[in-house]
Formats: sequence, C-alpha cells, structure tokens
Amino acid sequence: MAEQLAFPLPRLEARGRDAFFVAPANALAVRQIEGWRGWPQGKLVLTGPEGSGKTHLAHVWARLAGARVVPAAALRPAEVPALAAGPLAVEDADRIAGRAQAEATLFHLHNLALAGGQPLLLTARRPPPLWGLTLADLRSRIEATATATLDPPDDALLAAVLVKLFADRQIAPPPRLIDYCLRRMERSFAAARRLVAGLDARALATGRPIGIALAAEVLGGEGAA
Repeated sequence: MAEQLAFPLPRLEARGRDAFFVAPANALAVRQIEGWRGWPQGKLVLTGPEGSGKTHLAHVWARLAGARVVPAAALRPAEVPALAAGPLAVEDADRIAGRAQAEATLFHLHNLALAGGQPLLLTARRPPPLWGLTLADLRSRIEATATATLDPPDDALLAAVLVKLFADRQIAPPPRLIDYCLRRMERSFAAARRLVAGLDARALATGRPIGIALAAEVLGGEGAA
C-alpha cells in the first residue's frame, strides 16, 4: 500500500489540575506542590523520569502560585532580576550541569528569588546530588533543597497517561487498546509517549485506524491478542 501524506491534527496538551491523574506513584509530590506555601526556604526540586509529568505539575503549580515557567537552558543573566521578582518554575535544571555561565545564572537567580521571598520550583530528571553541578555554591544550595519525587508508574497511572496522551492528539482509543498496550509495553512514561506518537504517525501514514492490529506492529508483536 502506498503511504499517504500525513496531516496530523494539532496537539492540545492538557495541563490543568483536573487533567493530572493522582496515583500512589505521584500522590506525595502532588501534595507537596499543592502545599507550596509551606516549602522549606520557599523552594522545591521536583524530580522524575522523562515524561513523568514534571512539566504538567510545574504548570499546575504555576497556576496556583501565579508563577512563570522557563527552561533552565533559556536563562539569561540580564533577565534574572525580572524573573526573580515573582514566583518562578525553572524546568530541566539538571541539564545545565557543567555549563559555567548557565550554572552561575541559576545561582544568582536562586539567591535573588529567595532574598525577595519569592517561591522557586526546579524540575529535573534526577535528585540534585546526581546532577553533576560544578559550581560549588550552587551545588550546596540545590542539594539542601527539599525534593518531591514522581516515581515510576503503576498500571493505573500508566493507563491514565496513555489516555491523556491520546487525548492530547485528539484520538479516542478503542476500548481494548489501553489494556493491550499495558500488557506489552515497556513500563515507563517515556515508552508511553513513544508508543502513542508511533501509533499516531503509523495511522496517518497508512490510513489505517488506531487499534490492536496497529499497536501489535508498533510494539513489535506478531499480531493481536
């Protein structure tokens, strides 16, 4: 069959609190985010594997606190005073480790925000001691920050993530598809993202419906169960 041109529908990623499914793997982190006014020193590091919901939860907090959300890699020294003047979420803070100017910028932002009594949320894939920060003053401050952790998903949470990922792409999966995927996929949020993206791309390219037969191919299976 000749492959068809793909015209994907726009992704409408839901990031409100009502779209965040609470399960044992993330319940404590959600409580810490919602209790942000009680963070020690007014700051928190939110950690979790790729695709675990860090960005979603950061945006939930941003709505609660009236905060801005910026990527750590996009921080610029000239912007620090304005950013530190209000609540702020800095995403992927661990990704700047080893970059001297970026670490120095985050260090000054951290100090200025806390001096002004502004809450600061940092997200990362790993706990602070594993970031590999080279600026000693920044490392000591980050490692002394309270941490909230998004743990690997259980079945209920992974199923909810799959449903949300399909919904973000305006796809309504058939009834048995989620259970089928759960029994065969890698148990991670990143794998869920890859699977849904792969199913969407394959369906658009071939003109076939998203269902168990297509999932079997994308997952590398030999057929539907």
